[in-house]
Order: sequence, then structure tokens, then C-alpha cells
Amino acid sequence: MLSKKIEDALNAQITKEANATFYYLAMASWAQSQALDGTASFLYGHSNEENMHMHKIFNYINETGGHALVPEIKNVRNDYKSIEEVFNLILESELAVTQSVNNIVSMCYEEKDYATLNFMQWFVAEQHEEEVLFRRILDKIKLIGTDFKGIYTLDKEIGMIQVGGASQGGGHGR
Repeated sequence: MLSKKIEDALNAQITKEANATFYYLAMASWAQSQALDGTASFLYGHSNEENMHMHKIFNYINETGGHALVPEIKNVRNDYKSIEEVFNLILESELAVTQSVNNIVSMCYEEKDYATLNFMQWFVAEQHEEEVLFRRILDKIKLIGTDFKGIYTLDKEIGMIQVGGASQGGGHGR
């Protein structure tokens, strides 16, 4: 049985994962409208992955005697200035999600909720992979540049990155 404190924290995490789902979806749509098909494909895949994360937490809450709540999605941004801005925003978002996951892990220790602590370890590993991935993409953007040839090359590189991470037992195709 979940404590109310942990149930509330997990429901807040559901909201973060849902927001990330639509955040990536909006970015994918922007990329596709800019003819960045590789980047769009990658971001659509990440949107699906974030949705899977949300469902994973949703099911866990309900399976452990809690009540998962459907989140309200607010203010999804739909326009971006550049591919670099997109990936900087993604890294900021992922860092915030990591902090939230870490806060839940701390609560689990405090509450001696070892089942939820075990459940959250998957998210700890997943967030580490996400941070590494997006830092590497930003490194490539700096290395390759953002002139027309650079954007073309970046789009191809990003399109080749496989989405999946810890959920599929491997890396992100790095």
C-alpha cells in the first residue's frame, strides 16, 4: 500500500511524464514542418517513450492500492527558433525530471517503501541515459555547427539514434 505522500508524488510524476509526451510531440511537429525528418522521427519516438513512462507509473500506482490521476496538460509550446534551442530545452526538461525522480527515491527511503524504491530504480537509470543522450546531441550540434550543411548532417545523425533506452535493455544507439 502506498502512503498518501508517495502516491501524490507519483501522480505529480505522471503529470511530468505526460507533459514530456506532448512537449516532444510539439517539437517533433515543429521539426517535421522544418523538413528535419530525422529529428522529427527521433522526437516522435521520444514522445512515445515518455507516454510509456507515464503508463508505467499509472499502472504501478493502481496496482499498489493507490489511485492514478489523469493529468491536465497546460501550455505546450509549438514554435522553436532552432534545432539547438529544441535540444537545450529538452536537456533542461530532462534535468528537472531527474530531480523529481530523485525526490521520489528520497521519499521512498524516508517512508521505508522499498517496493516503490525498487520500482523507481528503473527511472533512475533511464534518466541517466536521457541526460547522457541529450548532452551528446548538444555536443554534436556544437561540433558540426548549424549552417545549412551542419543542420542537414545533424538531422541525419539524430534520425539514426534509436529510441528505447533502459526500457529495451540497451542504450540509445550511441
